[in-house]
Amino acid sequence: MASDQIRQMVNFILQEAHEKANEIRVKTEHDFNLEKQTLVHEAKLNIQEEFAKKEKDREIQERIQRSAEIGECRVKKMKVRDDLLQTLVSEAGSKCAMIARGPNYAHLLQKLIVQGLVKIEENEVTIFTREEDVSVVKQILPEAIEEYVSIMERESGIKLTPEVTVSEDSTKFLGESTHGGVTLKAYDGKIVCDNTMTARLNLVYEELLPSIRAILFPSDD
Repeated sequence: MASDQIRQMVNFILQEAHEKANEIRVKTEHDFNLEKQTLVHEAKLNIQEEFAKKEKDREIQERIQRSAEIGECRVKKMKVRDDLLQTLVSEAGSKCAMIARGPNYAHLLQKLIVQGLVKIEENEVTIFTREEDVSVVKQILPEAIEEYVSIMERESGIKLTPEVTVSEDSTKFLGESTHGGVTLKAYDGKIVCDNTMTARLNLVYEELLPSIRAILFPSDD
């Protein structure tokens, strides 16, 4: 009888132990699966974040590369356009050189001198020109002064008596790059009026540059 009771107690304890062990196993498996799911989810998030970061970095690099390529194309386009504009200026300079060899050059020189005198508005003026133009300038100078005096008297009512000389200093002759024309100086060179053909060409070029660009490059941004 006593042994039966003991056996029942042992069986009960074993049953309880089995149930407790099973309960622990089930809970452990549940916790393990839950932790595994959490780790897998976190790993997926990390992978997605890393992929998104790499994708963003790739897009940024592509934008940088595209921007660099666009910038390079613009620089090349600007250089081509500037080269073309400089070619036009060079060709225009050659035309000016042809004018300086033409039959009306003396008359043009006279007008340039008169314009320079009006602009400089000084009584003592020295004219500088190319060596080959010295004789022509000296020849037309009296008429140029007379025209200048007449203009100033008409505009201001004052009759001027300017002292205008032509420099024959070989070290101060204008270069061939000026394509002709004159430079007027007063006050020991402190006041200067550049009325060479090149100076006039550059002035016209700057004034007309927007129109020239619009004609040559109508699709320019």
